[in-house]
Order: sequence, then structure tokens, then C-alpha cells
Amino acid sequence: MPKLTFIGHSAFLLEDGAGNTVAIDPFVEHNPATRLTARDITANTILLTHAHNDHVGDTVEIAKNNDAKVICVVELGDWLEEQGVRDVVGVNHGGTVGFAGGTVKIVPAWHSSSFTTENGVVAPGVPAGLVVRFGGRTFYFAGDTALFGDMRLIGDEGIDVAILPIGDHFTMGPADAARAAEFVGAKTVIPCHYNTFPPIRQDPEQFRAAVAKRAPGTEVVVLAPGETYEG
Repeated sequence: MPKLTFIGHSAFLLEDGAGNTVAIDPFVEHNPATRLTARDITANTILLTHAHNDHVGDTVEIAKNNDAKVICVVELGDWLEEQGVRDVVGVNHGGTVGFAGGTVKIVPAWHSSSFTTENGVVAPGVPAGLVVRFGGRTFYFAGDTALFGDMRLIGDEGIDVAILPIGDHFTMGPADAARAAEFVGAKTVIPCHYNTFPPIRQDPEQFRAAVAKRAPGTEVVVLAPGETYEG
């Protein structure tokens, strides 16, 4: 049974109990939702949904510290290689790539994607969602996205756990995220990308109530930073 730990914001760790750990969107050092540092993160694979700073986060340092494989959209991967990350696999929508303990399929998301440095904006490209098969379960990390109808097709992947943003302003809010839960049809949904910064303040209980109306067979699990889900 895999273990999913919420670092905070949209950052998660997946562990399979067999020595394989995956970091998803490891925004750690400047993440007000966690006291962890990049050196606290141990992972042999890093998966990224898009290039925004609050998702790429500490990928470069974590990848170098752990000699980790990074899987992401091609343009972001090119930039990470320029930063000295040795093992980068660039993919695009529709592609599936294997890694230690599992696979990831890159699926669409509706958002923007770029990384901002002191020298300006770099690593343009497209945002993505991630369908991750790991430890006998299938996870959907929606990344930052609006609601879109083709989430129904993503649901055809047989999603066990969907991780959905609910913060509004930059992504879908609770009402649209509840519709996303209905479209995806996952057994369990976990909200993320809320309450980290003032523009994305939300009450996750409103999301739970909306899911109960839209998708009454779906369980909503609200994790505080540092908490773990196994199921």
C-alpha cells in the first residue's frame, strides 16, 4: 500500500515501502506551509506538473542531493539540464514514462507555465497533470488547472486517488473542483493548493460538502501539511 504525504501547497511525497520515493512539485524552502528544507527530502524520482516557482521549488537541489530522475514537460526539462540536473526525462501530453517503482502519464491541464529568475522568465512550456501508477494504486495529480471536460477521459484511467487544487484565483475553486471530482470518478479526492497565500484562502469543508452533492460515492480526505494518507 503506497503512502502519500502532504508537504504543503501542492508538494507531496509518495512512498511504496520498497525503497522507492517520489517527490511531486517539491516546493519546500519558501513554502510557508512547511518547516522542511530541501535537505530533508529524500527521493529517487521527482515529477513536475509545470514550471511555476511554487511547483518547481527546490527540484534542482533535491535532484542533485539524491541523484534523482526528474520527469517533466520538455521545455522545463531543457532548463533543468542547463542547471546541472543530470537525469532529466522530457515528455509531453499523452506520453508515459517509467521510473523506479512506477509510471507516469502526462495529461493536459489548463493553466500557464514559466519559471521566474532574477534574469527574467525562463522555461516556457505547457502545464500538465500526472497520472501516476505506483505501489498498486493510480493517482491523478491535476497540478494547477481550471475545470475542463476532458477530465472525464482522465477518469477512464481508473483513478484511485485524485489530488485537486481548490484555491480559486489561479486555479479552479471548490465548486469547480467538486465537478472535477465528479468527472474523474476517483474513490478518494485530496484538496491542495489552498491557504498557502492570501489570494487562495479556502475552507476545505466547503469542498467536502460540494463533493458530497456532486459525487456522493467519493471520499474527501483533507490533509494538513505533514499528514499522510494510506489507502
